[in-house]
Amino acid sequence: MKTEIQPFYSCSLQREMPVRVYGHWGKPILYIPCQNGIARDFEGFGLSEVLEPWIDSGRCRVWAVNTVDAESWSDLGSEPGQRIRRHEEWIQYLARELAPFILSRSPDASGIMSFGCSLGGSHALNLYLRFPELFDRCLALSGMYQASYFFGDYMDSLVYQNSPVDYLANMPADHPYIEKYKKNRAAVCTGQGPWEEPWSTRALEQRFQALGIPAWVDYWGWDVSHDWPWWRRQLAYFLPYLLDERN
Repeated sequence: MKTEIQPFYSCSLQREMPVRVYGHWGKPILYIPCQNGIARDFEGFGLSEVLEPWIDSGRCRVWAVNTVDAESWSDLGSEPGQRIRRHEEWIQYLARELAPFILSRSPDASGIMSFGCSLGGSHALNLYLRFPELFDRCLALSGMYQASYFFGDYMDSLVYQNSPVDYLANMPADHPYIEKYKKNRAAVCTGQGPWEEPWSTRALEQRFQALGIPAWVDYWGWDVSHDWPWWRRQLAYFLPYLLDERN
């Protein structure tokens, strides 16, 4: 598997944010690690091994990034406004800086697939919903889709626009993004076993249904826990659908 480190300086974050790139061609996948994670987690937790057949055959190319969760969602001792501003700077880095760079090196791609597990799944879905012109596929596993889980009762405009269950509740039925969602493709999955929070996925699914947003929302069994062995299985299960290899 071809692997390289792509240097990248983010103006939004005012720091170097090197990206690990796996593969040489194919659908670009933006991998977002779990809470406080780093780009190398993609291989460290066995996801590169799962995707190896697709990567080596040129069907997908993975761009793995570092998070700033330790300065935002996880930094519970800091002022919440400061935390969410830092998170939004990271979102702008991904959407306004890195995504165009990825697409410029993926001339045959219609868009990017966002992918993550746990908090990475939350971020992946948020990117897909906020920037459907850039992210046309999404795989979100075991995510939490309400910012209140990390920010409690604190709410401002930035928390709101990073909390899918909240902003979808107020999205009008004729919002232009809905037509984009109907052309795109997303899979959202959660287990119902230890450490999972399926209630958040159910709240998200209700918002999707109310707006007519198509998505494959799947609930795996009561034995399915919030852990890597299940996420690796789910990745292999949903990827063919998201790469249009099956309906």
